[in-house]
Amino acid sequence: MTKNKAPEGHADGRPRCGWCGTDPLYVHYHDTEWGVPEYDDRALFEKLILDGFQAGLSWITILRKRDNFRKAFDGFEPEKIVRYTPKKLEALMQDAGIVRNRAKIEGTVLNARGWLEIMEKDGGFSDYLWQYLDGRPKQNAWSSLKQVPAETAISQAISKDLRKRGFTFVGPTIVYAFMQAVGMVNDHLVDCHRHSAVKRLKRR
Repeated sequence: MTKNKAPEGHADGRPRCGWCGTDPLYVHYHDTEWGVPEYDDRALFEKLILDGFQAGLSWITILRKRDNFRKAFDGFEPEKIVRYTPKKLEALMQDAGIVRNRAKIEGTVLNARGWLEIMEKDGGFSDYLWQYLDGRPKQNAWSSLKQVPAETAISQAISKDLRKRGFTFVGPTIVYAFMQAVGMVNDHLVDCHRHSAVKRLKRR
């Protein structure tokens, strides 16, 4: 198996998943957020929306604009987003600080409606998502990035149900990337310094 050596430029010498490169912002995200189990309903909504905006782009592009997204979308509070008017949507289309894609912007409103419905009928967005894994992260043990799947049966099932509920930009590949990011699966490579650290994390 190919060793997941840290790219040259990591001053601390720690081995990391190769996808984060050496960009300080990306490395910090990899070391502090990616793969950490998230159970907060609103935070999960925000990440799902941002993963939808990433479609066709690189995650570092979204990461660099994340603060702008939070400001533009009222802190990703679904209760506010569902009340967006055509005037607000047009203002978002003119906001150079975010990704100006009309389908994704309008889809955010649809997803906020779906989130509110799940919150009301399914006991919370977090409980809804984590039920697919019985509340516990799936611990994988990949040695190479080539082994990591783009989607799984679970991401396909979640995607299918979300779309049935009116969500958009939630295809199985997007959902799996979301699952990786919010720690529903531990997809840090086994020789990445974060793999064992994430594995030890307990549910809040």
